[in-house]
Amino acid sequence: MSSLSLAVRDSSTMLRRNLLHARRYPSLTLNLLLTPVVLLLLFVYVFGDVMSAGIGGAGADRSAYVAYLVPGILLMTIGGTTVGTAVSVSNDMTEGIVARFRTMAIHRGSVLTGHVVGSVLQAVLSVVLVGAVGVAIGFRSTDATVLEWFAAFGLLTLFALALTWIAVGMGMVSPSAEAASNNALPLIFLPLVSSAFVPLDAMPGWFRPIAEYQPFTPAIETLRGLLLGTGIGHNGWLAVAWCLGLTVLGHRWSKRVFDRDPR
Repeated sequence: MSSLSLAVRDSSTMLRRNLLHARRYPSLTLNLLLTPVVLLLLFVYVFGDVMSAGIGGAGADRSAYVAYLVPGILLMTIGGTTVGTAVSVSNDMTEGIVARFRTMAIHRGSVLTGHVVGSVLQAVLSVVLVGAVGVAIGFRSTDATVLEWFAAFGLLTLFALALTWIAVGMGMVSPSAEAASNNALPLIFLPLVSSAFVPLDAMPGWFRPIAEYQPFTPAIETLRGLLLGTGIGHNGWLAVAWCLGLTVLGHRWSKRVFDRDPR
């Protein structure tokens, strides 16, 4: 077999392995998926009227805030899903299965590729499920064109790929599954200090740079513009740059750690 055929075959095998693990042990995925759903329902039905009035003026209704909130929650869902990736990778590294794979005649990169592709697929599925909840409570994207829908899906996939590679690196350097979960928590907390819940203009001056200069905010603003049919300004290329940069960083980090002697 050619090197490419071998890589594809072994990566497919590792992908099936990771998807089977996710199916047999769904509790972690469900727990991580529950967080964005609960936040979505909480901010819509408990804080929705107040937040709508604060963002759109006294005449705004809850539907305006639903439209504002859902794009941020979708990206937060991706961050939560990748925590499970970090835990899964850490388990493989600490339980000896990676050392076993090193002794077998398989493509070395297939182990990481299986984790990454499996995690991206789970992230996309999670986004679809959370998006369905958003539609059920009133989110509508009537002003977006077909091209903007495809662009939004591409952005979500690219963002999932970037965060997944970072999560893989976190999992590989963590001494235990618990440590991997803790190390990956910023992927859940960063959306909380972004423009996911309130506009940047509504934040205090000292806090605004924290929210503005991080990867989630330009991605959220871009996704919001695509789904609502509004302008995205410079956020589009900033979001793509963040995604590409994090992907390259996470890939090189993960590969360097994987190529070391097994612990």
